[in-house]
Formats: sequence, C-alpha cells, structure tokens
Amino acid sequence: NRHAGQRKSKASQALSARAPVSALLLGTILVVGLLGLYRYPAIVERSLLRPYGLVQRGDYLTLVTSAFVHADLAHLLFNAFTFWAFGFDLERRLGSTHFAALYAFGLLAASGATWLLHRRQSGYASLGASGAILAVLFAYIVVFPGASIFVLPLPVPIPAPWFALGYLAYSLVARGTRHGRVNHDAHIAGALAGLVFMEAVAPGSLMQALQAFVA
Repeated sequence: NRHAGQRKSKASQALSARAPVSALLLGTILVVGLLGLYRYPAIVERSLLRPYGLVQRGDYLTLVTSAFVHADLAHLLFNAFTFWAFGFDLERRLGSTHFAALYAFGLLAASGATWLLHRRQSGYASLGASGAILAVLFAYIVVFPGASIFVLPLPVPIPAPWFALGYLAYSLVARGTRHGRVNHDAHIAGALAGLVFMEAVAPGSLMQALQAFVA
C-alpha cells in the first residue's frame, strides 16, 4: 500500500510539474463538479448564472462560480478531459502567470457575453467551464499550430486550425437554432478570447500560426 501510494504521488507530481495552475484548476473543476452533482446539489443551484436581473440582485459572483458546476457527469468529464488534454502543455509553454490570466480572461469573456446576450431572457440559466476551456483550446492552437486534434468518433486527426474554423462555424449556426442546453454563445466568446489573449501577449502570433499551417 505504501508503494502504491508513492507511485500515485509521483504520478500526480509528474502531471503537475511546471503546471501548478492547471493542476489546481482541474482539481477544483472535478471536486466542485462532483460535489454539486452527487453530494450538495444546492451548490449548482446557487452557482447558476442567471443573466436576467443579475445586476439588480447583485449576483456578480455567479459570473465565476457558474464555470465550476456542471449539468451532468458527461458534461463534467468532457470538459475535464479537454482541459487535461490541452491545459498542462499550454501552461508549460506560456508560464503559470500568463496561463492563469488566459483562463480568467476566457471565463469572464464567456460569462460576460452570456449576460450581455441573455440579460432580457427571464428563464435563461447557464453553467459549465466550456467557455474558459475553449479559450485554452484556441490559445493552444495558436501556440501549437501544427498540432492535430482527435474528435471522436472520427478515426483521423483534424489539423488544429481547421478544427478552430469548423468549431466557430458550427457554434454560429447552432446558436441560431436555440435547441438544447448548450451555451454556444459562451463557446464563441471563449474561443475568441483565447485568440485575442494570444495576440495581446504575443503580437503577430495569430499570423505566425496561420503561416505555419499553410506552409
């Protein structure tokens, strides 16, 4: 048991090496998400982002807390897996300070866009880390333009820039249908926030990523 514990400790240390912010965020997303789903459902109810009347109620904290609760286990695991797949390597490349700023910027951009676009819809509510994680994903695409992304169930990798364009196109079309519970506005805002952030901290990075892709 002692040896098994040591192996687990070494594995967790290797995962978080030079990426402490990613490790902290992933742990928080999983712990808060699981507690809200299976132990304390009131956490989800109190954390929901309800744009209608938010200013009047002073519920500004939900702009942040809503990004740490999820609708169901599949929603939570998909977001956690996506963050794990891209966040750690990106933090190691950008540095922890820039990565933390990126995540915060993506989160607030997604929540702010949700409030702005849905503030007159009395029954609307939003939750989930997707907006912030999309900022991480699109920043990753800028930093690693030659990377490919596997999207299940497709058996072949998709070049990252094509995935980015396809994702934005899908979200723009899907947001017009208003079907389902997916907040496509937050996805779009988060993705654009990731691109804006990278251009701000590394001017010319978007053009360099594009040139690397077409070269």
